[in-house]
Amino acid sequence: MMTDKIKESLWRQFGACIDMLINVISNCPDNYLNTNKRFYYLAYHSAIFLDYYLSIPPKDFSPQLTFTIKDKDQRPPDSIGDMIPDKVYSKQQLIDYLKNTRLKCKKIIDALTDNEIVNIRFTEGNQEGDMDYPILEILLYNLRHTQHHTGQLNLIMRQDFNKHMEWAFRVDELK
Repeated sequence: MMTDKIKESLWRQFGACIDMLINVISNCPDNYLNTNKRFYYLAYHSAIFLDYYLSIPPKDFSPQLTFTIKDKDQRPPDSIGDMIPDKVYSKQQLIDYLKNTRLKCKKIIDALTDNEIVNIRFTEGNQEGDMDYPILEILLYNLRHTQHHTGQLNLIMRQDFNKHMEWAFRVDELK
């Protein structure tokens, strides 16, 4: 019974977080991903890592929007991290990817059992700096990571267009 309440609360908040990310990308002008590279790279980074942190085990990660890992000296100036998109994906491609990942997130949360919450781990490897988190913690980490970058995207929209994005208290509140 406690697991059901935890799953319900986790989905309400995680779903709202993803809804807010989709909302800010949906509300940017169509050509904005081409003209504001910082916004584009933040949106792409958010989408890729949302999916990655939901890939358990992470070795099974297979993104719909491909990238190349580049050394620091090869990365574009406004990029975020070393996963550089192979091209500029359209706004609709990012939104579709996020919607698919949202479904993936819901399925993972819905399928959690007491045993999985305690025993399943998100483990990248055994080198220093590799992540090794219980599933509940990686879900919370992923939610925080996604919301952090969604906040950055909202700030850029506010600064560039004086456009305020709505806040979602729970999943499915933004229409």
